[in-house]
Amino acid sequence: MNHKLLLSAALAAALAGAVGAPSAYAGGKEKCYGISPVGGNDCANLAGTHSCAGQATVANDPGEYKIVEKGTCESLGGFDKETAKKIIAEKG
Repeated sequence: MNHKLLLSAALAAALAGAVGAPSAYAGGKEKCYGISPVGGNDCANLAGTHSCAGQATVANDPGEYKIVEKGTCESLGGFDKETAKKIIAEKG
């Protein structure tokens, strides 16, 4: 019985995280590419080589992002997703 309870709790937590994730960008937040330090990214990269936070292997990689206050990305030296894709394609 404890095993079922544990499984149910784990599933509920996973679903709550998936449903709650978009709210991280609400309230004036946005993704800012090219500003994360090594191991300081917030989630998956554009290249698709990893899918988790904290896995950036190069500082300021244009394919990695941090979530920042809306309107502050450019002043931090970063760029939006479209610009990041262009930079990556040019390096290709």
